[in-house]
Amino acid sequence: MKKPKVFIIFVVLVFIFVCFSSCKKAPEQDAFQDIIVFGFSQLGDESEWRSSSTADIIRAAEDAGFQLMFDNAQQKQANQIKALRSFILNRVDVIAFCPIVEEGWDNVLTEAKEADIPVILVDRYITTDEDGLYCAFIGSDFQWQGEQAGEWLIGKCRGKHGPFRVAEIIGTEHSSPTIGRYEGFRDVIGEDSRFEIVNSVNGDFMRSKGRECMETILSETPDIDVLYAHNDDMAIGAIEIMEEHGINPGKDIIIISVDAQKSGIEALKEGKINCLVECSPYVGDQLMDLVRKIVAGEDVPMTTYTIEKVYTENSDFNTLPVRP
Repeated sequence: MKKPKVFIIFVVLVFIFVCFSSCKKAPEQDAFQDIIVFGFSQLGDESEWRSSSTADIIRAAEDAGFQLMFDNAQQKQANQIKALRSFILNRVDVIAFCPIVEEGWDNVLTEAKEADIPVILVDRYITTDEDGLYCAFIGSDFQWQGEQAGEWLIGKCRGKHGPFRVAEIIGTEHSSPTIGRYEGFRDVIGEDSRFEIVNSVNGDFMRSKGRECMETILSETPDIDVLYAHNDDMAIGAIEIMEEHGINPGKDIIIISVDAQKSGIEALKEGKINCLVECSPYVGDQLMDLVRKIVAGEDVPMTTYTIEKVYTENSDFNTLPVRP
């Protein structure tokens, strides 16, 4: 008679132990399930700006406690599409990416939409044939940047007769920063007959190509008054070639650049760049805030612009931003 009682007590104790163990694990499982899984595809690391952007987003995701899936597309759209499909297969909560070019995203973003995964565009826009393939954009107003470059140039040349011959080094073709900076600049200086854009060369946002572009400009249109570069890396590459040719940058040729990164700010202080239109790469915290709100089901604005400024040769250098 004793054995059945012992057996029953043993079964009860085992049951209590299992229940207790299950109750202890449940909070850990719930905590794990609450972690936001965030997929981010960067287009490459072609510039100082891009590297700063990547580092800031990775840092912000870590600070937010997100599980980050990160991919560097190395300047190839096919790589980026592959990364987005990987995020979809892994059922991330939110996808964000910096599109290399504006077109060619409809298929993969339709797949994300069908999987009910919201998408945020970072830094660059896209064109699509269908509405609702992304829920938000965060980044710069590229048209404004081009306009600011043009307005500063007109102010710089106020009271002078001209004509002024302008050379331009553009960024990656068909990318939204290039399109905005290209069009905004022309919208402003196109109203002033003193300015003529005599050469426009593609530097793909890279310093090495900025050097190549400047060699081309000097061989094809050597007598220029202004250089407008779509980012600091290309401007610095062009400055290096100018100096090799005995040209005094910032004095013999007016130089305008977009970015205001460390190298650009140093060149401004040295008088080698005359005007910097800021394009801030530091959107990490704002991006994570958008991700949280989207996961929580809150409404978010379609467009969030970063606050940016214009720094010139006449700025108080003590007020310039400090860049890592």
